[in-house]
Amino acid sequence: MTQRKSPRAAARRNAEPPALPIVRAALEEMKAVDVRIIDVRGHNDVADFMVVASGTSDRHLRAIGDRVVRECKTAGQRPLGIEGADQGEWVLVDLPDVMVHLMLPRTREFYQLEQLWETTPAAPSPPRRKKSAAKKSAARKPARKTSTAKGAAKAKRAPRRAPRRS
Repeated sequence: MTQRKSPRAAARRNAEPPALPIVRAALEEMKAVDVRIIDVRGHNDVADFMVVASGTSDRHLRAIGDRVVRECKTAGQRPLGIEGADQGEWVLVDLPDVMVHLMLPRTREFYQLEQLWETTPAAPSPPRRKKSAAKKSAARKPARKTSTAKGAAKAKRAPRRAPRRS
């Protein structure tokens, strides 16, 4: 038996959460750099939208985060959590259905959150080639020892010198 979906439920699924326009306006007002809004509905249970933006310095990131929190509180959207505001390299503001990541460009490049949540299918991996018979037999042979037994014994007997103290 299939469940019939109401038009209201479909409209709710396609609607933006109330915090998203507020976040968008606050980021634009504070001159956030390279703002990306990623729709992650159906991919996780944490949020419907991930907002990733950069700032020019740690102070700029903290100011952007403060503005987002202040504007959301004014609009009645209380943040669920704020992380990283003390350090300023990566500030995370957790709002209902919206997760805001504010990062320095080098941090953003390192973690590459946008690529993590992209929905494009990955390119197929190239077919694996079989090893030739010569390579297989070379892989089975044990490695030759390069040192002689006499040299190894001499190295073991060499006394260790204590470091000089001044």
